[in-house]
Amino acid sequence: MERKPFIAITMGDPAGVGPEIIAKVIDSNELLPLCRPLVIGDAGVMKKLVEEQRLSISVRSISSIADADPAPGKLDVLDLRNVNLATHAWGKPGASSGTAVVEYIRRAVDLALKNDVDAVVTAPISKEMMNAAGHHYAGHTELLAELTNTRDYGMFFVGGGLRVILTTIHVALKDVPCRITQAAVLKTLRLAHQAMRSFGMDHPRIGVAALNPHAGEGRLFGSEEWDEILPAVVKARGEGIDASDPIPADTLFYKARNNYYDIVVAMYHDQGLAPLKMLAFGNAVNVTVGLPIIRTSVDHGTAYDIAGKGCADPTSLLEAVKLAVIMCAHRKRIHKEAL
Repeated sequence: MERKPFIAITMGDPAGVGPEIIAKVIDSNELLPLCRPLVIGDAGVMKKLVEEQRLSISVRSISSIADADPAPGKLDVLDLRNVNLATHAWGKPGASSGTAVVEYIRRAVDLALKNDVDAVVTAPISKEMMNAAGHHYAGHTELLAELTNTRDYGMFFVGGGLRVILTTIHVALKDVPCRITQAAVLKTLRLAHQAMRSFGMDHPRIGVAALNPHAGEGRLFGSEEWDEILPAVVKARGEGIDASDPIPADTLFYKARNNYYDIVVAMYHDQGLAPLKMLAFGNAVNVTVGLPIIRTSVDHGTAYDIAGKGCADPTSLLEAVKLAVIMCAHRKRIHKEAL
């Protein structure tokens, strides 16, 4: 029987909904048929959550992944013991939360780079708390890129019948136009093509979003489509990548949703994520592409306002783990084909 993938799940912000959605997913017993899950975080926080919400699972603290033994009704935690339970409170993060999440991520990435785990799935963190703790990253993605020494990477989202990759990520809207360069768009087109191989699609149809309304209407209000985006598309086509001309975003997402395209290259954060989250908020998945490891994540934040109240929806985390399992299978296939 083929070995099920070993999936490391980082706990996320100790004061947020991460512990709750993880505990609920483990309690559902939906993961064990698919993979061998291991939580990287603080066992004390997980035990507190399970006891307060009267879940049926037991939490076991382990110090080495060699001790992991996933089984029904059991949650194994690679315990970093970096949360002070005497001061811990749901919905009340601090700089210590920012330090804790970085330690979880670093440990998970280290395990993945050593092939001790097959994939990393991350629960939500607070960029504000991470930066308050002195870890100056715009988010998970940038930290993961540094830890894996990755230069070309991207944020890729799956949900609601859409697949979307972003050309610019966490950038103020006023700064987006100057970052829509031929090099940036070409890099994203290559990442989009590469990402789809992770889902078993070797020749994806890529829909490319224009930056300006009506794709600039022949340069009447914007020239980025002609000066930067289209030249990148032409170069990508020369590499065998099936990419469209720049298409106005107000029609492109309709076409992608109706199977004209397999993936959309969006020019900025909200252009890509507003339609996707309208269709799939709460069950979409965030994937970091370009890394030497598999990493998926939930599509939502720490939700401090509902943390510890028992009402957090674990669907996005469950979908993130399922997608990581699929990606593990296709990575194994690609590796076999390369031999």
